[in-house]
Amino acid sequence: MVSGPLSGGIRYTVPFVLGLLLAVAGPASAQDALLDLLPIKPINLDIAIRKQTFAPKDREIGIQAGFTALRYGDLELRATYQFFSIRTEEFTTDQHSVFLNPRWNNFIDVLDFPKRKPINRVIRHVLFGPLADRAVPYLGAIGGIVLPSSGNDRTGHLVGGQVGVRFPVAHGIAVDFSFQYTQYEIDFREERGLAQQWVFLTGVRF
Repeated sequence: MVSGPLSGGIRYTVPFVLGLLLAVAGPASAQDALLDLLPIKPINLDIAIRKQTFAPKDREIGIQAGFTALRYGDLELRATYQFFSIRTEEFTTDQHSVFLNPRWNNFIDVLDFPKRKPINRVIRHVLFGPLADRAVPYLGAIGGIVLPSSGNDRTGHLVGGQVGVRFPVAHGIAVDFSFQYTQYEIDFREERGLAQQWVFLTGVRF
């Protein structure tokens, strides 16, 4: 049985993720879709390393890795691990988090009307130009927990969202661009608070 702060994080996360899946399941259920459990791919691994020698002298490392846990039509559920570390002469903090990331792929296609000039086709051509037919735009939600680590003594909840687009470039390979926002609880210098993080991610997905 899970108790304490971890149970609080799960209590926030599970209804949040299930709610999003139920909200977008309507469009997907109209399709002749099959449930694919643990397809694994696409897999993502994003790494950012920054080191500065003056004003201030610090080092930052960011890692985000994930896989696809479930797929049903244009819906997919991804599982992701994120690590973020800052080291300066004054302080050190490491942040480990795990979260579920349900996504609604091709959400623009819900606007497939009117018949003569569908709105979704207009939006695709405006945003993606000659790549309109290859683009896979998506909306996502984020729900998970921040784990105890150096500088963070307690588990906290993590919620957020994202919008992005994936461009398949070869069999099993795609280029992905996304804008991601998260809000999470964390301890820093013996003070508990809510942190907000805005991240632009780009990378290759396998």
